[in-house]
Amino acid sequence: MRSILITILLTTLIFPQQSKLSKAVNYLSSFIASDYFVGLKEANSDLALVDSIYLRAIAFTGYDYSEALLALTFATVPYKKIPILIPLIKEVIYYPLISADDSTFNLKNENLPRYLFYDSPKTSHGDVDKLAHFFGNAFIGYSENIFDLSSLIGYFVESFEESFKVQSKVDYRDLDVNWYGDQFGKLLNENEELLPSQIMLIRSLKYFRFSP
Repeated sequence: MRSILITILLTTLIFPQQSKLSKAVNYLSSFIASDYFVGLKEANSDLALVDSIYLRAIAFTGYDYSEALLALTFATVPYKKIPILIPLIKEVIYYPLISADDSTFNLKNENLPRYLFYDSPKTSHGDVDKLAHFFGNAFIGYSENIFDLSSLIGYFVESFEESFKVQSKVDYRDLDVNWYGDQFGKLLNENEELLPSQIMLIRSLKYFRFSP
């Protein structure tokens, strides 16, 4: 939840005009929903599919990595709205996210890569929600070096998330994926050839390195 909430705030601050972002989200959603992508799924691993979506994003945005990571965050979120608790009135509102039309959105969700890590659940859902966490935090990590967002993010986490979040239970796998996403964003500033799968693999390799 944290990465999505922060991304919403930063979207309004850094990208007040969202038409360009919406076009990128629609393009990526249509790509993932396409028969062409289904063909890719039949011949490639889910990690390779993540890289293909990422490469499409940076090409579509003219190698604007910050905008590409932001578009990837919204394009890989498997829901159209997020619940936010209004503390004074104790009411939950559902904040709409930038997303494609319903039919494209549903097909996109069916095709999203979901078996990303050694511990991805062996279910139909898998880790389909982890891509948005990864790319949302990659956007934050990458943009911190450009916009000096550390103070803003710290304030936001303390004052907004604690008051407005609906679910208080901590998902430690989310936090773990968030960290790797943040590292990907930071490293991308130093090496634009880096791919998401290379960082995601490190998470799995770390497990096997330290497992008994």
